[in-house]
Amino acid sequence: MPLSEHEQRMLDQIEQALYAEDPKFANTVRQTTPAVHYKRWIVKASIGFALGIILLMAGVFLQQPVVSIIGFVAMLACALWGMSGWRRAAGGGGTEKTAAASRPKQRRQQRPGMMQRFEERWRRRQEGDQ
Repeated sequence: MPLSEHEQRMLDQIEQALYAEDPKFANTVRQTTPAVHYKRWIVKASIGFALGIILLMAGVFLQQPVVSIIGFVAMLACALWGMSGWRRAAGGGGTEKTAAASRPKQRRQQRPGMMQRFEERWRRRQEGDQ
C-alpha cells in the first residue's frame, strides 16, 4: 500500500532525525535485511541442535532416560526452528501468501478491492471532499 505524500514527508523527517541523532544505529538498521535475521536463527538452531546431541549422548552414557528425552526434544525443536529460518532466508516459506503472489492479479485490475476503497475514502476525507 503506497503512502500518501504527507505520510512520506513525515517518514522522511523521522528518518533524517534518526540519522542526525544516532548515525551508527541508523546505518546498522538500514544495512540489516530480514535474511540476515533468519541466518542468525539458523546459527542459533545449529548450536541448540549440537547441545541436544550432547544431552542425548550424556543421557545414554549416564543411563538417565529423562536427560536423553530432553536432548531429543531439544534437537527436534532446533531442527524445526532451523528449517523455518532456512526457508525464510531463502525467500520461500511455502505459504499460500507466496503462492497467491505468484498468480496473475487479474481480479484486482478489474475491480478495486475493499482496502483500495477504504484508502480512497480516507484520502477524500483528508482532502475535505467528504
